[in-house]
Amino acid sequence: MNISGTAALVTGASRGLGEALALELGRQGAKVVLVARSRAALEPIVRRIVEQGGEAHAIAADLGEKNDIYPLAGAATALVGPIDLLIHNASELGPTPLGLLLDTECEDLQRVLDVNLVGPFRLSKIIAGSMALRKTGTIVHVSSDASVNAYERWGAYSVSKAALDHLSRIWAAELGSHGVRSFSVDPGEMDTRMHAAALPDADRATLARPADVAAKILELVRSERTPNGGRVEVAGAALATAGGS
Repeated sequence: MNISGTAALVTGASRGLGEALALELGRQGAKVVLVARSRAALEPIVRRIVEQGGEAHAIAADLGEKNDIYPLAGAATALVGPIDLLIHNASELGPTPLGLLLDTECEDLQRVLDVNLVGPFRLSKIIAGSMALRKTGTIVHVSSDASVNAYERWGAYSVSKAALDHLSRIWAAELGSHGVRSFSVDPGEMDTRMHAAALPDADRATLARPADVAAKILELVRSERTPNGGRVEVAGAALATAGGS
């Protein structure tokens, strides 16, 4: 996929990996729509992209709120045209310090699922139809090693990411013949606010920089070898792929 000139939408773009992805997309010539709950948090990032010669727009929306999804999709398309690249990066960890699944409130589980799974489903359902009609498009789901490993106290987040991985595979199975790619990426442990909230005692020196991870994810977006329906692990300097169809 050629990123230059691509209409790209990144959720959870106000910080961490989402911010890094938006900046790198702008640097590579994409028309970028940045989405987060706070427009004010997005505006400095938009300015950086524009000052570097790129095109970027901010939209405030909550992926966990059903009524935000259609207006978000409509506004994004009005700003940059039909979306070619959709990156589902927004994530909800749940209450911290992380608790046991047995102690998790049903409402907290519901919120995590709404943001991490149902929101991406709703947004893809709108945008992927246009992709299929145009016979082109890529959907990227930002996953986690918690989707394939059972870590104590990561229950709600793990369940949501495991389901997100499988959602990605189903999109690939159903839309691949229509020219739409879908894959998930495990970015590994990064130096982000979310990681600090979950593991406050972690040694930050051992964590990957979001900018480095973002560059590798976009390598996967550009590459024709990235398997449709695959789950890709971004670890250190290496790219390891597993699965695919």
